[in-house]
Amino acid sequence: MMNILLVDDEQDSRTFMAEFLEGLGHEVTEKADGQEALNAFASDSFHLVLTDIKMPRMSGLELLHNIRHLPGGTEVNVVVFTAYGDLHTSVQALRAGAYDYLLKPINIDELVHLTERIAEHQALQRQNHFLTNKFDNVVEAAVSETKHELSRLQQAYLTNQGLGQIGIFSPALRKIFDQAAKLHPNRSIPVLIEGETGTGKDLVARYLHYGQGECTEPFIALNCAALTPSLFESELFGYEGGAFTGSQPRGRKGKLDMAQGGTLFLDEISEMPVNLQAKLLRVIQEKAFYRVGGLKKVPLDVRFICATNQDITAMVEKGTFRQDLYYRLNVARIQLPPLRERREEIIPLAHMFLGEFFQSEARPVPVIGSEAGEILQNYEWPGNVRELRNVMEYAALIWDDELELQPHHLKLLERSKPIRVSDASDHPSWLDHQNFTLPPGSLPLKELTDNIIRQALKMHQGNKTATARYLGISRRSLYSRLKHISDQD
Repeated sequence: MMNILLVDDEQDSRTFMAEFLEGLGHEVTEKADGQEALNAFASDSFHLVLTDIKMPRMSGLELLHNIRHLPGGTEVNVVVFTAYGDLHTSVQALRAGAYDYLLKPINIDELVHLTERIAEHQALQRQNHFLTNKFDNVVEAAVSETKHELSRLQQAYLTNQGLGQIGIFSPALRKIFDQAAKLHPNRSIPVLIEGETGTGKDLVARYLHYGQGECTEPFIALNCAALTPSLFESELFGYEGGAFTGSQPRGRKGKLDMAQGGTLFLDEISEMPVNLQAKLLRVIQEKAFYRVGGLKKVPLDVRFICATNQDITAMVEKGTFRQDLYYRLNVARIQLPPLRERREEIIPLAHMFLGEFFQSEARPVPVIGSEAGEILQNYEWPGNVRELRNVMEYAALIWDDELELQPHHLKLLERSKPIRVSDASDHPSWLDHQNFTLPPGSLPLKELTDNIIRQALKMHQGNKTATARYLGISRRSLYSRLKHISDQD
C-alpha cells in the first residue's frame, strides 16, 4: 500500500476521497493548499501526490514544479485533477512531469485503476532500484576484490624480492617517480633503470607498468643473470614443438609471448649473452620475433623495461655490451641513487618498515630512539633499501617490548667497519667443511651454529633468502633458527 499526499481546497471532495483511499488500505495525508502540501512533502516521504490544479496560494502546477526540486521529488508520482474545459493545463502538467491526470468530478473506478497502476509502478520501481543497487554492489565488490588481489600479488612479489614497499621521502625520489609517471602512458619507449642492488629498480619498473593501478595487463619479469646462455634463448623467445632434443612436443611459450599487451622486465640486462643482445635489438626495432625452431614471424606488442646494477657505459667501452642496443635502450633512462646519497629517507623508511612488520601482528609501532637513529643515519647501507628493510624485520623479530628502537635491536649492523668475508688462508678449518680438526675437551655446537647463522646473515646484509641459500636450508628453517637465537639473546 502507498503513502498518499492529497491536496484539494474543497474540503468535502477531499474528505470523501481520503476516506475512500483509506478504505483501500492506503495512508492519506490531507492538505488544503499547495503551500501546506509542499511543507508536508519536505518533512515526510510519499509515494503518490494527488493534487487539484486550481488552488489558492499555490497552484497544482507550481506545487509540481517545487516538488521536483526537493529530495525525492523526482521519484514520487504526481497526479493532477482538472476540469473538462481545462485540458490545456493538464497537458502542461504532463510536460512538467506529472504521471497522469483525472477529470473532475472524480470517477471512482478511474481512481481505483489509477492507484493500482501507480502501486504496481512503484513496486516495479523499488524492485528495479533494489536489483540495480544489488548489481552495483556485486560489481563494486568484485572490482574491489580484484583490485585487492592485484595489490596482494604485487605486494607478494615485492616481498619475495626483499623490498616489500618503498616510500617517497626525498625530492630526488619524487623526481624519479614523477618521471616514471610521465613515461607510464607511452609503451613504445624502452626504459633503462640503473642503480645499485637493493635501491628498488623492480619497484620503479612496476610503477612504470601499473601507474596508479589502472593497467591490468601482464607484467613479466626475467632475471638475465639467473639463466645459462643455453637456456636463455628458449626462455625468452619460446620454441616450437620438436625444436631440439628434449623439447615439449607442443612447444612452449617464452616470456615475450607471455608479456603480449603488457610489459617485459629484463632485470640485470647487462648479464644477457652478447649473441642474444643483437636478437633483442632486432625484436625491439621490428616489434616481431621468431620462436626457436619456428618459421612464422610473431607480431609483438610488448613494452620493454630493463634494469642493471652495472656501469653499462663502461661495458660498452669494453665491448661486453652492444653499443647499438645500449643506444636503443637509453631513450628513457632512470638512475636510482643509493640510499647513502638520500640520507633524509633513512629514518622515514625505517619507520615505514617497522609499521609494516608490527601492524601485521597487531602490535603498537615503536618509535626510533635517538641512539638507534644515529646508527641508522651513519651507516653506509651497501645493501640500500633492501638491507634497511631486512634490518627492521630482524629488529621486529627480536623485539623485547621496549617503547623505542634501541642500538641492541640493530645487531645486523657493524658500525665501525664494513662486513668482510674471510678467505680460506685465514681459517682453513672453518671454511673446509670436510677436513677440519675438532677442539679438545668439548664443542659448544649450539653456540657455534648460532654464530654461523649470525655471520652468514651479516655477510648477506640481512638478506634472508640469500642467507638461507648460502647455508643450504629453507627460509622457514632460517626464520625458526633466528627466532630461537633472539629468544636466547
